[in-house]
Amino acid sequence: MTPVQIDFPKQITFGKNVFINHSFTAMSIGGIEIGDQVQIGPHVTIVTDNHDLDDRYILKCKTVRIGNHVWIGAGVTIMPGVTVGDNAVIAGGAVVVKDVPANAVVGGNPAKIIKMLDNRKKGNCSE
Repeated sequence: MTPVQIDFPKQITFGKNVFINHSFTAMSIGGIEIGDQVQIGPHVTIVTDNHDLDDRYILKCKTVRIGNHVWIGAGVTIMPGVTVGDNAVIAGGAVVVKDVPANAVVGGNPAKIIKMLDNRKKGNCSE
């Protein structure tokens, strides 16, 4: 859904059945990999670059990887180099600065594990 702001669209790969809500921002020079069945809420930002602390004219880039069946809540920010494991849930407003394990629910600033999910796939009304 629009609006969407992507600075380097060729640096992003999308899996199957990805849904991105409005106001998505991707600073993607370092590369973003999004898996299958990912849901991204409104006002999400994914950042792959940062400035060097000693020479602020130097950009340091790190790829962000998002696994399969991930749900990213509204207002989440994911920082450079983060890998989000399969079936993870990122609570709204979280700032993710470290890798998120598969089947984890994380939230807060900085994001921390709130709970671990049962990794068996659950059925739903649409199946």
